[in-house]
Amino acid sequence: MSSVFDSFLDRPAWSALTGPQAALAQGSPQAWRIDPAYGPFAAAAPGQDLALAALLRDAEDEIWLIEDDGIAAPGTVVRKVAHLVQMIASGPVDAAASDDIVALGEADVPAMTALALANRPGPWGPSTWRYGPFYGVRHEGRLIAMAGERLRPAPGIVEVSGVCSDPAFRGQGLAGRLIRHVMAGHRARGLASFLHSYADNAGAIALYRSLGFDVRRERVVTILGKAGHD
Repeated sequence: MSSVFDSFLDRPAWSALTGPQAALAQGSPQAWRIDPAYGPFAAAAPGQDLALAALLRDAEDEIWLIEDDGIAAPGTVVRKVAHLVQMIASGPVDAAASDDIVALGEADVPAMTALALANRPGPWGPSTWRYGPFYGVRHEGRLIAMAGERLRPAPGIVEVSGVCSDPAFRGQGLAGRLIRHVMAGHRARGLASFLHSYADNAGAIALYRSLGFDVRRERVVTILGKAGHD
């Protein structure tokens, strides 16, 4: 499907780092990465893949590129390549039952980090929660599910991200309710929503479709590390 955001969503990290989230960008006009505390997303200007290696700080560091195809940049080694679908939703959102949904903040970072690392909804850093509002559900005081937002490629659209649930509480509709809550917040701010899913995650894609998302196009995520260190 096409939208007014197509030119920005084609290269979401580049659009965010040279646009609404430029304050978080590190690097040079040839290649930018987001502040590593927020995550590993990066992108190079057209024809400037050679500059990507300079973004990597050490042997343990990695950058994630979301593009049309995989990238093999000089001075780097490909650690992983995976296919994604990029999905977008801009229509009305049915209100989610939200009595047990709470806003998460700095005091919740240890619990958010533990949940993210246990479920791997995507890359997570110490400041990932600062991208924008995150919401969660607790059970007997313990955080069992959360969702929030991440990249802002253009004014008017923001990515839903960090969606995960404790395995012991899956199948209760928590992820769907939290995504709807995040989306409702976007609409209240005049924003459309988009997200990425691994292309082979049929269950997640079916959930996102049920919430009003449509596949916009396929993407490829490439994870790069420093050459000579793997």
